[in-house]
Amino acid sequence: MDGVIFAAVVATRIAVPLAIPRFPLPAMLAALVMDGIDQTIFQTVTSLDLSGYQAYDKALDVYYLSIAYVATLRNWTNFSAYGVSRFLYYYRLVGVVLFELTQLRWVLLVFPNTFEYFFDFYEGVRTRWDPRRMSRSLLIGGAAFIWIFIKLPQEWWIHVAQLDMTDFIKEEVFGVPAESTWTEAITANPTVVLVAAILVALLAVLGWWLLTRRLPAADRPFTLDADSQQPAVDKVAIRRRRERMAETFLDRELIEKVVLVSFVSVIFGQMLPGNDGSPLGIAIGVGLVILVNTTVSEWFIRRGRRWGTVVRQFGLMLALNVVIVGVAGIVLRLLSAEPFQHALVFVLLLTLIVTLYDRYRPVHLTRFSR
Repeated sequence: MDGVIFAAVVATRIAVPLAIPRFPLPAMLAALVMDGIDQTIFQTVTSLDLSGYQAYDKALDVYYLSIAYVATLRNWTNFSAYGVSRFLYYYRLVGVVLFELTQLRWVLLVFPNTFEYFFDFYEGVRTRWDPRRMSRSLLIGGAAFIWIFIKLPQEWWIHVAQLDMTDFIKEEVFGVPAESTWTEAITANPTVVLVAAILVALLAVLGWWLLTRRLPAADRPFTLDADSQQPAVDKVAIRRRRERMAETFLDRELIEKVVLVSFVSVIFGQMLPGNDGSPLGIAIGVGLVILVNTTVSEWFIRRGRRWGTVVRQFGLMLALNVVIVGVAGIVLRLLSAEPFQHALVFVLLLTLIVTLYDRYRPVHLTRFSR
């Protein structure tokens, strides 16, 4: 049963982020919640040894944030918001790479994960308002508020002070030992639950008052679907843009793909237990794979072929990348048996990010072509 629960939780953490491009806010919040409760689930209902899970947990964080960044190419209609999110995402990515290479925890305080909450802020606005109405100063101010007042305290709590929120609540709020169950904690001090319920109700009333009395009138009915009431982008123009991009091999898109996937792969390589691949070797290997599959992909497009659905494109590119890696043996020394499972993780990750990037980057360029 423990194995079933573990597999179900991990499968959920892998599957939920795949919905971010179409349903960005609920999928992102669900991924955030699963990130926060997965180990609590394991500790509560299983007897698993979680000593090695922390590395996979951090890798899964990088995974869903990468999908969120690529989703901004597909969905975001405010160019300034995209620029802010792009900076925040890569800034955090550089910080995580530095942390994994140095293991200095204060690095994560200097490079906080502001991107995640800024993404939620933008998508929250888009549920009822046209995000193109947001000015650059509002967007930068919102990012600064999240950075200073939300993420810096959170990063200090988690990575510098290394405090556990569950233990803190049980010991300092409920006044029971950290190893106590939640039932024991609530029984020992039920007043805390009552006060918490009152605070939640007050916050709900405040939120409703802000929505109905203080914020501008909504531009459209409430929606969580990114495609609902989204400004249309001409599909013919997207296809032509994709064809023009295929005419030039070395361009900004190729450079960004190499940088993006190399950074993410280096982070994964440092996190996966038992992996001894060097960061430089991983980056070179990933870069070579991307160069080869970009060559094949652009040749395919120049011949007038179409990928069809994103699932079909992912399947074809996955098969190509498995062949590339299998023949060349350039990721994590594939000729040895131990790192094969890690190489498979890299190939799946690489293929997913590149497929989504290739799919959505032309949409972004077409939308802002003027």
